[in-house]
Amino acid sequence: MESFEKIAEQYQPMIHKIIHTLHIYKNVDDFYQTGLIALWDAQKYYNDEKGSFTSFAYTWIKGCILHEMEKNKILSERYVCPDKEYWELITEQSDVLPFEEEFLLTYGKTLNEKEINWLIKACFTGLSVKEIAESEGVTVSAIKQRRMNARKKLLEQIKTID
Repeated sequence: MESFEKIAEQYQPMIHKIIHTLHIYKNVDDFYQTGLIALWDAQKYYNDEKGSFTSFAYTWIKGCILHEMEKNKILSERYVCPDKEYWELITEQSDVLPFEEEFLLTYGKTLNEKEINWLIKACFTGLSVKEIAESEGVTVSAIKQRRMNARKKLLEQIKTID
């Protein structure tokens, strides 16, 4: 077969036509790149005994672009990136934490000092059991024991509220 540069140049109008017929107007360059990659794959998987390369390449490229469109649709439905205005309006995390910490500690009246320390480090700083153990200079099993005792006490207190 010919070099890929020649094939890409020859099939460039086909890729643009597929993009146009699929009504793609956003990220056209990305879909063109997907078309080129599909053309590369079509060249690799083409079997000349089964038909012409042009029809095989058209079908392969269109299928790959449709697959990419479906992936982009799923991503846009699942993940939302807020606008710039949202990030400007959001308050600082440190403003919210004291109230949340105070609220959580009202449930922790039955906890001892070490269990409260675990609760704060686990919930507000997001430290793992290993990181908490290293910061306090104790074993991981000691922190796990504190966690288990704190959870048990918190659950008992919550059950009494109901």
